[in-house]
Amino acid sequence: MEKNDKAIISGMTPVGYVVSEWRSTEKISVGGTPAVIEMVDEYLPALHRITEHSHFWILSWFHQADRSILRTRPTRINGDLPEYGVFGLRTPSRPNPIGLTLVQLEKLEGSQLHVSGLDAIDGTPILDIKPYFESDIVFSPRTAYIYSKDPDMRRANFRKQALAHHGEACSSLELGVKMALLADEYFGQIQSPDVKLTVRGDACLADVLQALTRSRLANPARFHYVERSSVVEVEWQKGDRGITMQQCSEGGLLVTGQNAAYQFFEKVVY
Repeated sequence: MEKNDKAIISGMTPVGYVVSEWRSTEKISVGGTPAVIEMVDEYLPALHRITEHSHFWILSWFHQADRSILRTRPTRINGDLPEYGVFGLRTPSRPNPIGLTLVQLEKLEGSQLHVSGLDAIDGTPILDIKPYFESDIVFSPRTAYIYSKDPDMRRANFRKQALAHHGEACSSLELGVKMALLADEYFGQIQSPDVKLTVRGDACLADVLQALTRSRLANPARFHYVERSSVVEVEWQKGDRGITMQQCSEGGLLVTGQNAAYQFFEKVVY
């Protein structure tokens, strides 16, 4: 096998640079922020008909990253989690600090791409821009359970996922995010193949919860939906443990089930 290392390194040229209010990798949101990609003039013809797409993969060069790190903890998310090899994390610290971020194109103005969800600081070189296609999705992947200790970060992450799938910020989306957060606290990773749920409510709630749990109707059958316009109720099951969430008239959630000691509990969560 011929190794063409020098050709890769010498042939790499940024096609643009990030323009952002964020200048520190320690402070930028893990979930990304609105930003502008200022294209290099010679690559402007490569933007022809780019607005036919809504989402793009951005490959960037994390120029401030520590390239000597091979194992680390996701400390910005949860420092109590175990160490991982950097190829099992999205940490910018890695031998070749190439960032891969899915962004939404908000608008194109001349040489500027206005995007949302970019996790790169001001001045970051952009190596490439690739459109997101339908075939890119893996609906139920197996992933490590890297959960945040910060409830606001967990909520923001679930809400981002729900919006990406459902496409509308409605009351059922907010309710679904709330339910998913409670279930995640109770069971752990709700995308696990042994977590099942039955949704009795409107289609929007079912859509949101199916997205957040990555549960399918078959192979394996983890998701069941019954359309209901009256009392909204979701049953969750993992092994021999289960909880039920029912929407209360005063805006809270009545949660009933068994705790870790298999003792029955009932509480209202607002």
